Amino acid sequence: MATIQMFFTYFTLISAFMLPAFGDLSPDFYDEVCPEALPTIKLMVQQAIALEPRMGASLVRLHFHDCFVNGCDGSILLDDTPTFTGEKTAGPNNNSARGFDVIDQIKAAVNEACVGNVVSCADILAVAARDSVVALGGSYYNVLLGRRDATTASVDAANANIPSPSLDLPDLLSNFESHGLGVEDLVVLSGAHTLGFSRCVVFRNRIYNDTTCIDGDFAASLQAVCPTSGEDNNLAPLDDSPASFDTAYYQDLVGGRGLLHSDQQLFRGDGSSTDELVREYGDNPDTFWADFGGAMIKMGNISPLTGCDGEIRKNCRFVNGD
Repeated sequence: MATIQMFFTYFTLISAFMLPAFGDLSPDFYDEVCPEALPTIKLMVQQAIALEPRMGASLVRLHFHDCFVNGCDGSILLDDTPTFTGEKTAGPNNNSARGFDVIDQIKAAVNEACVGNVVSCADILAVAARDSVVALGGSYYNVLLGRRDATTASVDAANANIPSPSLDLPDLLSNFESHGLGVEDLVVLSGAHTLGFSRCVVFRNRIYNDTTCIDGDFAASLQAVCPTSGEDNNLAPLDDSPASFDTAYYQDLVGGRGLLHSDQQLFRGDGSSTDELVREYGDNPDTFWADFGGAMIKMGNISPLTGCDGEIRKNCRFVNGD
Protein backbone atom coordinates (compact mmCIF):
# COMPACT_ATOMS: atom_id res chain seq x y z
CA MET A 1 0.00 0.00 0.00
CA ALA A 2 2.85 2.35 0.88
CA THR A 3 4.51 1.59 -2.45
CA ILE A 4 1.32 2.45 -4.33
CA GLN A 5 0.95 5.71 -2.41
CA MET A 6 4.59 6.61 -3.15
CA PHE A 7 4.04 5.96 -6.86
CA PHE A 8 0.87 8.06 -6.85
CA THR A 9 2.69 10.97 -5.18
CA TYR A 10 5.71 10.64 -7.50
CA PHE A 11 3.53 10.57 -10.61
CA THR A 12 1.59 13.62 -9.44
CA LEU A 13 4.80 15.60 -8.95
CA ILE A 14 6.24 14.56 -12.30
CA SER A 15 2.95 15.34 -14.07
CA ALA A 16 2.85 18.80 -12.54
CA PHE A 17 6.26 19.55 -14.06
CA MET A 18 5.15 18.18 -17.42
CA LEU A 19 2.22 20.61 -17.62
CA PRO A 20 2.90 23.82 -19.55
CA ALA A 21 3.78 26.49 -16.99
CA PHE A 22 2.65 29.52 -18.90
CA GLY A 23 0.73 30.52 -21.99
CA ASP A 24 -2.81 30.76 -23.22
CA LEU A 25 -5.51 28.19 -22.72
CA SER A 26 -5.47 25.34 -25.23
CA PRO A 27 -7.94 22.61 -26.25
CA ASP A 28 -5.17 19.99 -26.11
CA PHE A 29 -3.73 20.98 -22.74
CA TYR A 30 -4.16 17.50 -21.25
CA ASP A 31 -3.48 15.41 -24.37
CA GLU A 32 -0.01 14.34 -23.26
CA VAL A 33 -0.21 14.38 -19.47
CA CYS A 34 -3.62 12.68 -19.20
CA PRO A 35 -5.39 11.65 -22.43
CA GLU A 36 -8.11 9.94 -20.37
CA ALA A 37 -9.17 13.16 -18.62
CA LEU A 38 -11.79 14.41 -21.07
CA PRO A 39 -13.30 10.98 -21.88
CA THR A 40 -13.67 10.39 -18.14
CA ILE A 41 -15.47 13.71 -17.62
CA LYS A 42 -17.77 12.96 -20.57
CA LEU A 43 -18.68 9.51 -19.23
CA MET A 44 -19.40 10.83 -15.73
CA VAL A 45 -21.57 13.66 -17.09
CA GLN A 46 -23.53 11.25 -19.28
CA GLN A 47 -24.14 8.97 -16.29
CA ALA A 48 -25.28 11.86 -14.10
CA ILE A 49 -27.71 13.14 -16.74
CA ALA A 50 -29.05 9.64 -17.37
CA LEU A 51 -29.94 9.47 -13.67
CA GLU A 52 -31.38 13.00 -13.61
CA PRO A 53 -31.74 14.98 -16.86
CA ARG A 54 -32.08 18.22 -14.87
CA MET A 55 -28.44 17.81 -13.79
CA GLY A 56 -27.26 18.99 -17.21
CA ALA A 57 -28.73 22.43 -16.62
CA SER A 58 -27.22 22.51 -13.14
CA LEU A 59 -23.71 21.77 -14.43
CA VAL A 60 -23.97 24.44 -17.13
CA ARG A 61 -25.14 26.94 -14.53
CA LEU A 62 -22.22 26.17 -12.22
CA HIS A 63 -19.79 27.14 -14.98
CA PHE A 64 -21.68 30.39 -15.65
CA HIS A 65 -21.81 31.38 -12.00
CA ASP A 66 -18.16 30.48 -11.55
CA CYS A 67 -16.93 32.60 -14.47
CA PHE A 68 -18.95 35.69 -13.52
CA VAL A 69 -17.24 35.92 -10.10
CA ASN A 70 -13.55 36.82 -10.43
CA GLY A 71 -13.17 34.66 -13.52
CA CYS A 72 -13.37 30.96 -14.33
CA ASP A 73 -11.36 29.68 -11.37
CA GLY A 74 -13.50 27.05 -9.63
CA SER A 75 -14.14 29.37 -6.69
CA ILE A 76 -17.85 28.52 -6.65
CA LEU A 77 -16.96 25.01 -5.52
CA LEU A 78 -15.15 26.03 -2.33
CA ASP A 79 -16.81 25.44 1.03
CA ASP A 80 -16.68 28.15 3.69
CA THR A 81 -13.57 28.32 5.86
CA PRO A 82 -12.64 30.28 8.99
CA THR A 83 -10.94 32.86 6.72
CA PHE A 84 -13.61 33.39 4.05
CA THR A 85 -17.28 32.88 3.31
CA GLY A 86 -17.59 31.21 -0.07
CA GLU A 87 -20.00 31.70 -2.95
CA LYS A 88 -22.37 28.83 -2.27
CA THR A 89 -24.44 30.89 0.19
CA ALA A 90 -24.62 34.00 -2.02
CA GLY A 91 -28.13 35.05 -3.01
CA PRO A 92 -27.96 33.71 -6.60
CA ASN A 93 -26.58 30.34 -5.41
CA ASN A 94 -28.11 29.61 -2.01
CA ASN A 95 -30.69 26.80 -2.19
CA SER A 96 -30.33 27.05 -5.96
CA ALA A 97 -26.90 26.10 -7.32
CA ARG A 98 -26.56 22.32 -7.39
CA GLY A 99 -24.41 19.58 -8.85
CA PHE A 100 -21.55 19.92 -6.36
CA ASP A 101 -21.67 16.20 -5.52
CA VAL A 102 -21.45 15.35 -9.23
CA ILE A 103 -18.38 17.55 -9.62
CA ASP A 104 -16.84 15.77 -6.61
CA GLN A 105 -17.48 12.42 -8.29
CA ILE A 106 -16.01 13.63 -11.57
CA LYS A 107 -12.91 14.97 -9.83
CA ALA A 108 -12.32 11.67 -8.03
CA ALA A 109 -12.75 9.70 -11.25
CA VAL A 110 -10.41 12.00 -13.18
CA ASN A 111 -7.74 11.81 -10.47
CA GLU A 112 -7.95 8.02 -10.66
CA ALA A 113 -7.84 7.97 -14.47
CA CYS A 114 -4.86 10.33 -14.51
CA VAL A 115 -3.11 8.54 -11.64
CA GLY A 116 -2.60 11.92 -10.05
CA ASN A 117 -3.95 15.40 -9.45
CA VAL A 118 -3.36 17.14 -12.77
CA VAL A 119 -6.78 18.41 -13.90
CA SER A 120 -8.15 21.56 -12.26
CA CYS A 121 -11.65 21.89 -10.88
CA ALA A 122 -12.11 25.00 -13.03
CA ASP A 123 -11.40 22.97 -16.17
CA ILE A 124 -13.75 20.21 -15.01
CA LEU A 125 -16.55 22.79 -14.72
CA ALA A 126 -15.89 24.05 -18.26
CA VAL A 127 -15.79 20.57 -19.80
CA ALA A 128 -18.79 19.32 -17.82
CA ALA A 129 -20.84 22.27 -19.09
CA ARG A 130 -19.94 21.45 -22.70
CA ASP A 131 -20.60 17.75 -22.25
CA SER A 132 -23.98 18.54 -20.66
CA VAL A 133 -24.97 20.63 -23.67
CA VAL A 134 -24.00 17.82 -26.04
CA ALA A 135 -25.70 15.12 -23.97
CA LEU A 136 -28.97 17.08 -24.14
CA GLY A 137 -28.89 17.62 -27.90
CA GLY A 138 -26.65 20.63 -28.47
CA SER A 139 -23.60 20.88 -30.69
CA TYR A 140 -20.04 20.07 -29.67
CA TYR A 141 -17.52 22.88 -29.25
CA ASN A 142 -13.87 22.80 -28.23
CA VAL A 143 -13.19 23.82 -24.64
CA LEU A 144 -9.96 25.69 -24.03
CA LEU A 145 -8.11 24.21 -21.08
CA GLY A 146 -5.28 24.98 -18.69
CA ARG A 147 -7.07 26.91 -15.95
CA ARG A 148 -5.92 26.63 -12.38
CA ASP A 149 -8.02 26.84 -9.23
CA ALA A 150 -8.57 29.78 -6.92
CA THR A 151 -7.46 29.52 -3.31
CA THR A 152 -10.22 31.77 -2.01
CA ALA A 153 -13.82 32.74 -2.72
CA SER A 154 -16.09 35.68 -1.93
CA VAL A 155 -19.78 35.73 -1.10
CA ASP A 156 -19.80 39.50 -1.63
CA ALA A 157 -18.28 39.19 -5.11
CA ALA A 158 -20.89 36.57 -6.03
CA ASN A 159 -23.74 38.80 -4.86
CA ALA A 160 -22.31 41.75 -6.80
CA ASN A 161 -21.46 40.02 -10.09
CA ILE A 162 -23.98 37.29 -10.89
CA PRO A 163 -26.83 38.93 -12.82
CA SER A 164 -30.17 38.92 -11.05
CA PRO A 165 -33.30 37.52 -12.77
CA SER A 166 -35.01 40.82 -11.92
CA LEU A 167 -32.66 42.98 -14.02
CA ASP A 168 -33.92 45.13 -16.89
CA LEU A 169 -32.18 45.05 -20.25
CA PRO A 170 -29.84 48.05 -19.68
CA ASP A 171 -28.56 46.54 -16.43
CA LEU A 172 -28.12 43.13 -18.05
CA LEU A 173 -26.05 44.71 -20.82
CA SER A 174 -23.99 46.61 -18.29
CA ASN A 175 -23.33 43.46 -16.27
CA PHE A 176 -22.21 41.47 -19.30
CA GLU A 177 -20.07 44.34 -20.58
CA SER A 178 -18.30 44.46 -17.21
CA HIS A 179 -17.17 40.91 -17.94
CA GLY A 180 -16.02 41.66 -21.48
CA LEU A 181 -19.18 40.28 -23.09
CA GLY A 182 -21.44 42.09 -25.56
CA VAL A 183 -25.09 42.14 -26.54
CA GLU A 184 -24.80 39.08 -28.78
CA ASP A 185 -23.10 37.17 -25.95
CA LEU A 186 -25.93 38.18 -23.61
CA VAL A 187 -28.63 36.87 -25.92
CA VAL A 188 -26.92 33.65 -26.97
CA LEU A 189 -25.62 32.70 -23.52
CA SER A 190 -29.07 33.34 -22.06
CA GLY A 191 -30.14 30.54 -24.41
CA ALA A 192 -28.73 28.13 -21.81
CA HIS A 193 -32.12 28.70 -20.18
CA THR A 194 -33.45 26.27 -22.74
CA LEU A 195 -32.43 23.79 -20.03
CA GLY A 196 -33.70 23.37 -16.51
CA PHE A 197 -36.16 24.82 -14.05
CA SER A 198 -36.59 27.82 -11.78
CA ARG A 199 -38.11 28.15 -8.33
CA CYS A 200 -41.38 29.93 -7.59
CA VAL A 201 -39.64 32.49 -5.38
CA VAL A 202 -37.57 33.57 -8.39
CA PHE A 203 -40.39 33.99 -10.92
CA ARG A 204 -43.30 34.97 -8.62
CA ASN A 205 -43.05 38.69 -9.32
CA ARG A 206 -42.91 38.01 -13.05
CA ILE A 207 -46.23 36.18 -13.15
CA TYR A 208 -48.15 38.49 -10.80
CA ASN A 209 -46.73 41.95 -11.32
CA ASP A 210 -44.71 42.09 -14.54
CA THR A 211 -46.18 44.11 -17.38
CA THR A 212 -43.38 43.30 -19.86
CA CYS A 213 -44.77 41.16 -22.65
CA ILE A 214 -46.39 38.33 -20.72
CA ASP A 215 -48.96 35.95 -22.14
CA GLY A 216 -52.07 35.83 -19.93
CA ASP A 217 -52.66 32.08 -20.22
CA PHE A 218 -49.00 31.45 -19.48
CA ALA A 219 -49.15 33.58 -16.32
CA ALA A 220 -52.36 31.89 -15.17
CA SER A 221 -50.92 28.40 -15.60
CA LEU A 222 -47.90 29.34 -13.50
CA GLN A 223 -50.03 30.95 -10.81
CA ALA A 224 -51.54 27.51 -10.24
CA VAL A 225 -48.04 26.25 -9.38
CA CYS A 226 -46.74 29.35 -7.64
CA PRO A 227 -49.16 31.13 -5.25
CA THR A 228 -48.68 34.71 -4.09
CA SER A 229 -47.02 33.42 -0.93
CA GLY A 230 -45.57 30.12 0.17
CA GLU A 231 -44.46 27.15 -1.95
CA ASP A 232 -41.24 29.03 -2.74
CA ASN A 233 -39.44 25.90 -3.93
CA ASN A 234 -42.08 24.77 -6.42
CA LEU A 235 -40.46 24.40 -9.84
CA ALA A 236 -41.45 25.45 -13.33
CA PRO A 237 -39.51 24.74 -16.55
CA LEU A 238 -37.56 27.60 -18.12
CA ASP A 239 -39.00 26.64 -21.51
CA ASP A 240 -41.32 24.02 -22.98
CA SER A 241 -38.55 21.40 -23.32
CA PRO A 242 -36.32 21.73 -20.23
CA ALA A 243 -34.25 18.62 -20.96
CA SER A 244 -33.53 19.42 -24.60
CA PHE A 245 -30.93 21.89 -25.84
CA ASP A 246 -33.08 23.51 -28.53
CA THR A 247 -34.47 26.91 -29.49
CA ALA A 248 -37.82 26.65 -27.67
CA TYR A 249 -36.52 29.25 -25.19
CA TYR A 250 -36.36 31.91 -27.90
CA GLN A 251 -39.71 30.92 -29.37
CA ASP A 252 -41.24 31.26 -25.92
CA LEU A 253 -39.79 34.76 -25.56
CA VAL A 254 -41.41 35.86 -28.81
CA GLY A 255 -44.72 34.54 -27.47
CA GLY A 256 -44.39 36.38 -24.14
CA ARG A 257 -43.70 33.17 -22.26
CA GLY A 258 -40.31 33.92 -20.73
CA LEU A 259 -40.32 32.55 -17.19
CA LEU A 260 -37.88 35.10 -15.78
CA HIS A 261 -38.17 38.88 -16.05
CA SER A 262 -34.54 39.07 -17.22
CA ASP A 263 -35.24 36.55 -19.99
CA GLN A 264 -38.28 38.37 -21.31
CA GLN A 265 -36.28 41.61 -21.33
CA LEU A 266 -34.41 40.17 -24.31
CA PHE A 267 -37.62 40.36 -26.33
CA ARG A 268 -39.76 43.38 -25.61
CA GLY A 269 -41.31 43.70 -29.07
CA ASP A 270 -39.91 47.18 -29.63
CA GLY A 271 -37.62 46.32 -32.53
CA SER A 272 -34.42 46.49 -30.49
CA SER A 273 -31.27 44.59 -31.46
CA THR A 274 -32.03 41.94 -28.87
CA ASP A 275 -35.46 41.39 -30.43
CA GLU A 276 -33.78 40.68 -33.75
CA LEU A 277 -31.31 38.25 -32.20
CA VAL A 278 -34.05 36.38 -30.35
CA ARG A 279 -35.99 35.93 -33.60
CA GLU A 280 -32.81 34.86 -35.42
CA TYR A 281 -31.94 32.16 -32.89
CA GLY A 282 -35.53 30.99 -32.58
CA ASP A 283 -35.74 30.44 -36.32
CA ASN A 284 -32.24 29.07 -36.90
CA PRO A 285 -31.05 26.34 -34.50
CA ASP A 286 -27.76 25.85 -36.36
CA THR A 287 -26.92 29.53 -35.94
CA PHE A 288 -27.76 29.36 -32.25
CA TRP A 289 -25.64 26.26 -31.64
CA ALA A 290 -22.64 27.70 -33.48
CA ASP A 291 -22.84 31.08 -31.74
CA PHE A 292 -23.46 29.48 -28.36
CA GLY A 293 -20.27 27.47 -28.59
CA GLY A 294 -18.26 30.55 -29.53
CA ALA A 295 -19.75 32.56 -26.67
CA MET A 296 -19.07 29.77 -24.16
CA ILE A 297 -15.42 29.72 -25.23
CA LYS A 298 -15.28 33.50 -24.84
CA MET A 299 -16.92 33.37 -21.40
CA GLY A 300 -14.62 30.54 -20.36
CA ASN A 301 -11.67 32.82 -21.00
CA ILE A 302 -12.72 35.40 -18.38
CA SER A 303 -9.70 35.97 -16.13
CA PRO A 304 -8.44 32.38 -15.86
CA LEU A 305 -5.64 31.56 -13.47
CA THR A 306 -2.71 30.04 -15.38
CA GLY A 307 0.98 29.34 -14.96
CA CYS A 308 1.98 29.56 -11.30
CA ASP A 309 -1.19 31.36 -10.18
CA GLY A 310 -3.62 29.47 -8.00
CA GLU A 311 -3.32 25.70 -7.63
CA ILE A 312 -4.81 22.42 -8.82
CA ARG A 313 -7.06 21.32 -5.99
CA LYS A 314 -7.07 17.69 -4.94
CA ASN A 315 -10.63 18.11 -3.67
CA CYS A 316 -12.74 20.78 -5.35
CA ARG A 317 -14.36 21.81 -2.05
CA PHE A 318 -11.12 22.64 -0.23
CA VAL A 319 -7.91 24.54 -0.81
CA ASN A 320 -4.93 22.18 -0.75
CA GLY A 321 -3.62 21.79 2.77
CA ASP A 322 -6.93 22.62 4.49
